[in-house]
Amino acid sequence: MKIGILGTGAVGQTIGSALISKGHSVMLGSRTKDNEKAVTWTASNGTNAGNGTFADAAAFAELIFLCLNGSGTVDALKSAGAENFNDKVVIDLTNPLDFSNGMPPSLLPQYSNTWSMGEEIQKQLPTAHVVKALNTVTANLMVDANRVNNGTHNLFICGNDAEAKNKVKHLLAENFNWKPELILDLGDIKYARMTEAIVPFWVAVMQTEKTPMFNYMIVT
Repeated sequence: MKIGILGTGAVGQTIGSALISKGHSVMLGSRTKDNEKAVTWTASNGTNAGNGTFADAAAFAELIFLCLNGSGTVDALKSAGAENFNDKVVIDLTNPLDFSNGMPPSLLPQYSNTWSMGEEIQKQLPTAHVVKALNTVTANLMVDANRVNNGTHNLFICGNDAEAKNKVKHLLAENFNWKPELILDLGDIKYARMTEAIVPFWVAVMQTEKTPMFNYMIVT
């Protein structure tokens, strides 16, 4: 599959490398085609790796991961061009975190309580199928669920399109070892408000436990 990743940080690079190892073709997108991190990543990941602008990566892809800084997400999507997302599944990993007052972070006020980054992305990309996923775990766990408790823990997803959510579940199971029965579909995209709100708590737990390698398990 041709997969575009918007964002060249640790999350985007980790996901991109993992997908290439599974046989996919991946393009990292950034503001400029000559982004140093993206160029270096491409050079070290073989012939199935590429890099370009946000628009290049979105146009190239059959499926797109958003691995962007929350505060810069809307500008990045505008740069990419909404037309390049038409009828594509978009996996949204973004979190609208505000680090202006240090640690732990809070949520950016415009994306808390009654609105979310996930909803804003769906608004900006009205013809795409946005699925919020993977935003509540660290990058190395995103790409291999077995790294914690042999994969027995939950992942939360939400989105408006049932078929798109099923595609995401299948992709995560096939490529990243997530157990489909433990991927919890919370409902439509407004439930991104809840999964994004978990993340400041996640940061607090990470600081207390001194490791990001943990996750949640719902027990009833």
